[in-house]
Amino acid sequence: MSAAVAPSATDRSDLRTVLTGGTRVGLGTAAAVVLYVLSAKDLPAGGGLRAGVESLLVLAAGTAAAFLPGTWCVARNVEGIAGAAAMGLWGTIVFSIVDIVLLRPLKVYPWTWDAVGGGTTWWYLPMWWILGTFLAWMGGTRIALRAARGAGRDAGVARSAGPVLIGALVAATLARVTGAAVLPPVAAGTGFALTLLALVLVALARRA
Repeated sequence: MSAAVAPSATDRSDLRTVLTGGTRVGLGTAAAVVLYVLSAKDLPAGGGLRAGVESLLVLAAGTAAAFLPGTWCVARNVEGIAGAAAMGLWGTIVFSIVDIVLLRPLKVYPWTWDAVGGGTTWWYLPMWWILGTFLAWMGGTRIALRAARGAGRDAGVARSAGPVLIGALVAATLARVTGAAVLPPVAAGTGFALTLLALVLVALARRA
């Protein structure tokens, strides 16, 4: 009789983990998009309320997309980081399916980006897949690097995402104060991605 194989405690990159976690990330992203659209339609534009809510939704969705895959894969080495990236990619595919099959037929939002691609959705979908994979890859890498420095159980979402969120809020604040022609949610999202990349690069440089 063969012995049962116990699941790995770290660096989980098996198909079930990747597909299950990616599906949860994709459905969560779809929910965040719906909430974003509702806030854009129903909240007043003046006073900064709408911009604040939209920015918070972007940061919440970005945090989930970046750090949940690495947490669920328990990323500690290359295998876990790769699993996190694969989970992020699958999450973007799940969202794309929900977007095309459900959100668009229900006319949940006017997708003005389609006009840029001549009325098609396919020009931006590869960009979406790249972004989701990149965030999960960088998030998994940051979690693994923190664990390697001895962060241990503190290498999860809250501790790993904290400095990234601070960088995102600083970017959004600077954009608002300087009067830059950038929407606050866009500034917050860009600041989030760039801060995450910078922190990972600095941590890797210190290990070299």
